[in-house]
Amino acid sequence: MVEMDLRHVNRFLDVIERDIAPLTKKGVAMGSKVFGAAVLRASDLSLVLAETNHEAMSPLWHGEMWTIKMFYELQDRPAAEECVFLSTHQPCCLCASALAWAGFRKVVYLFGYESTEEDFNIPHDRRMIRELFNCEAPRPDNAYFSWCSLGDAVAVLSNDAPERCRLDSIVRLYAQLSDTYQRGEKLMVLK
Repeated sequence: MVEMDLRHVNRFLDVIERDIAPLTKKGVAMGSKVFGAAVLRASDLSLVLAETNHEAMSPLWHGEMWTIKMFYELQDRPAAEECVFLSTHQPCCLCASALAWAGFRKVVYLFGYESTEEDFNIPHDRRMIRELFNCEAPRPDNAYFSWCSLGDAVAVLSNDAPERCRLDSIVRLYAQLSDTYQRGEKLMVLK
């Protein structure tokens, strides 16, 4: 099981806010979806790398797929099993399989399949899992990895917990990015 105390929750929110979301904003501006990911060392939660979706270049470059690709191109990378893989959205069947093949044992995601379908208007993940594998979602603990929801970990905190405010802010940001993506707008990206 993936460990999720307040230190972990806050660090994962930090990485989404400060490292993944800015990259995703640029990706959306180029026509890619709102999915991003990061790899952190499990021992100290230091960031190894953060990336985002590059589907404007190829339909296979989901946020998780691109992150895995870039992780394995690093010269001095830690072993995948010594890391936590953080994804903004619950990995689809392509990405979940890639995480298993890549050796990541701990996966944390923010937005689940229902949110991806309903809030982000991207129904393909759930539909594909049902059609290809005849289930609603991969098991949270399986022979390859354990995964858990960062959103669920925040939801159990008190209503006045600062982490809930941070999560609300991130949800609003991703809703804005999703609106931009769904409208097909290209933003001017300043370097």
